[in-house]
Amino acid sequence: MNTFPAAAARPAGGLLSWPRRAEAWLDGHGRKAWITAMVLGFIFFWPVGLALVAYMTITNRWSKTMFGQSCRKSRNVQWGAHRVYASSGNTAFDAYKAETLRRLEEEQAAFEGFLNRLREAKDKQEFDAFMDDRARTAREAGSSDTPPAQA
Repeated sequence: MNTFPAAAARPAGGLLSWPRRAEAWLDGHGRKAWITAMVLGFIFFWPVGLALVAYMTITNRWSKTMFGQSCRKSRNVQWGAHRVYASSGNTAFDAYKAETLRRLEEEQAAFEGFLNRLREAKDKQEFDAFMDDRARTAREAGSSDTPPAQA
């Protein structure tokens, strides 16, 4: 399970013996121990967590195999664009599929055009209502400001 070099090859004793023992213990317990130590480091004293992240990065403990296949597979949708246009091996089905996809793309473009025209009509209607309201307000304000004519 452990692909890192053994910490036991280093000389024992001295000032740095406890970090080496801790590293060996974490390596012996695998990825989950390293992640747990990092999280606890952030919880209790954030520089320790940050130091563990830096150490894990420098010693390449963030490897491709660290997070396994399940994370990568969940992000890849099986019916992605690369699979839609792939050949099935049956020419009749591939021709039908190509024609259907072309027709759907045309319908999608037509529908998007319809929605754009609908939005433009709604925007024009709202703008016209705003301008009418503004003109009506200006007329009412203008008529109340003018003094009555004397005969």
